[in-house]
Amino acid sequence: MRTSTTAPTTPAGSALGPARRRRRRRRLSGGPSTVATVAGLLVAAVMAFPVYWMVLTAFKPGVDILTYSPRFLPTSPTLANFRDALGRPNFWSSVGNSLVVTLATVAISLLVAFLAALAVARLPFHGRSGYIVMIIFVQMIPLTAMIIPLYLLLNNAGQTDSLIGVVVTYLAFVLPFTIWTLRGFVANVPADLEEAAMVDGCTRVEAFRRIVFPLVAPGLVATSVYAFIQAWNEYILAYVMLSSPEKQTVTVWLASFTTQKGTEWGPLMAASCLTALPVVAFFLMLQGRMASGLTAGAVKG
Repeated sequence: MRTSTTAPTTPAGSALGPARRRRRRRRLSGGPSTVATVAGLLVAAVMAFPVYWMVLTAFKPGVDILTYSPRFLPTSPTLANFRDALGRPNFWSSVGNSLVVTLATVAISLLVAFLAALAVARLPFHGRSGYIVMIIFVQMIPLTAMIIPLYLLLNNAGQTDSLIGVVVTYLAFVLPFTIWTLRGFVANVPADLEEAAMVDGCTRVEAFRRIVFPLVAPGLVATSVYAFIQAWNEYILAYVMLSSPEKQTVTVWLASFTTQKGTEWGPLMAASCLTALPVVAFFLMLQGRMASGLTAGAVKG
């Protein structure tokens, strides 16, 4: 009697070669696929193209700007547009006004928002949930809906055509954002660290200065960058509140390139590039602190 033997079954994966198994493990591990990489590059190109076109137009002569066939590379670059922009009236005064308004807004908003974030994240008090809901609700209100009430309030106080009034109006939409952002950073710092420092003999102020503040410092830097961008790029409130040319901000000054004769695209793009430089410089100045602070932990070995 002949007995039949069956070959032992092996897992399907063992029949695959080493290279195929490695590729299969990479696919199962969730690594980026080619489609995702191409899609990401396309999205990045679409987002970067307006900036590239602005810089390209700033170096183009007027003939190349108004041509019907677009030119994606500069054929005869020129600095005439930048000279025209720098020679316009009220350029330097507008830059100075924007710096004063923006830096004052960032400093005041960080100070007030940090104290408010500490209170919301650390101290129990009546109405805390309602306060958080109010912050979220204020952020949902469109900026244009606040122009008329803010203008009426500042007009009654005699601050419609002053930089102080502009700072106050900027705080109306920058403060809720900074409070909500800093609240998240403060809440992520474990309260046990602060309590352990107080057990070791530190006062509440010393525990805050030695433990909480170094850990929240990256959040302060990141929030200051976002607040700077919001205040520097704001246009509608400054356009409504400021009527004197010598008190206008740089975003309002950019509107002078559009007249009844049309828009001077070359000088406007050159001025836009110059306007974007302070934001880029402020980010580059602080991005090292952001990176070093975010990698710092609560315990160092």
